[in-house]
Amino acid sequence: MCQHQPACPSAESADREAAQPVANHPEQGWSLLCNGVLLFEDTGELLPDGQIIAPHRPLAAAQVMKAA
Repeated sequence: MCQHQPACPSAESADREAAQPVANHPEQGWSLLCNGVLLFEDTGELLPDGQIIAPHRPLAAAQVMKAA
């Protein structure tokens, strides 16, 4: 699907979010990447095979507990 050189990561690879966007809709909160992944602004993903990847936002600094 990807025509970029070098080719973007596939939808199955761990770094799939690094693929180039081919359609951006920030007003709706999603982008379509050239590998077929729908990337949502909450960091959730929908893969081309229908698999759902849950949002994986980093914790806010207030939520991180510090070791004493």
